[in-house]
Amino acid sequence: MKKSLNLFAVLLISSLTMKSFAYNLNKNDATDSPIGRWDLTVDQGDRIVPSWLEVKLSGISTLVGYFVAEGGSARPIAHVYFNEGKFHFAIPPQWEATDKDMVLQGELKDGKISGTIQASNGKTYTFTGERAPLLKREKDPVWGQPIKLFNGKDLSGWHFSKKLVQWEAVNGILTSPRSGANIISDQKFEDFKLHIEFRYPKESNSGVYLRGRYEVQVEDNYGKEPSSTYLGGIYGFLTPNEMVAKEPGQWQSYDITLVGRRVTVIANGKKIICDQIIPGITGGALDCKEADPGPIMLQGDHGPIEYRNIIITPAK
Repeated sequence: MKKSLNLFAVLLISSLTMKSFAYNLNKNDATDSPIGRWDLTVDQGDRIVPSWLEVKLSGISTLVGYFVAEGGSARPIAHVYFNEGKFHFAIPPQWEATDKDMVLQGELKDGKISGTIQASNGKTYTFTGERAPLLKREKDPVWGQPIKLFNGKDLSGWHFSKKLVQWEAVNGILTSPRSGANIISDQKFEDFKLHIEFRYPKESNSGVYLRGRYEVQVEDNYGKEPSSTYLGGIYGFLTPNEMVAKEPGQWQSYDITLVGRRVTVIANGKKIICDQIIPGITGGALDCKEADPGPIMLQGDHGPIEYRNIIITPAK
């Protein structure tokens, strides 16, 4: 009987502690809770790069999550260890030929986070982070006038991610004949509808970055099962409901609507993503300032690609 009472007491105390813990973590305005989405700014010494972290509650008290580095897709975090404002986790490398984990250690203070990232390549970087904005819209958008982002004649209205510029305007086509720089619109947008047509050779790869932060994948995936990292996917986050890729060498199209975080993607005339929430920035994003307007960026560093008829209709 005594053992049963002791066990009951332990379970009662544990239950009360866990309930209190879970409640505190789930308060939307709690400054002492790591749960939520975080936009990170990482100082790599020679440059500043964006990153992203999500921490979620699994069960009663276990914290798990997702992490997006400078490049690549969102990677799952099996366990985020959190105690008295300090937290850490480790995830295996995504690209590097090493078995060394990436380790992030941070501190939550006054509603912000900061700390260090020990990368798989052995280098250590510092980071700071703020809670990602919800980007909720109170009203449906009122659409303005369509804008031709590419005039079909030259590269006016665009700039580049680096000096190696391989993009050309040829016969009404914005073409990248080889890997090089990404191309970025000078104009920035908040909510919009985007029509864009593209063509790639066999096994090539590109992407359309919405606000320069959220990549809609463009890749030769004809005949494959849909994936968040294949054609039509919001890279690493949202999986299309079907694969509609044509064979390489054919013109294809996207009609994309982005309002706040909510995205709808129509590919080759079929709605493959319907009003879904984009959790955060994808790998290769220009920055993590999600509340700000951003440009359209076309990826040009993963192989040959062609675009045409790039028309954006911004919300007023």
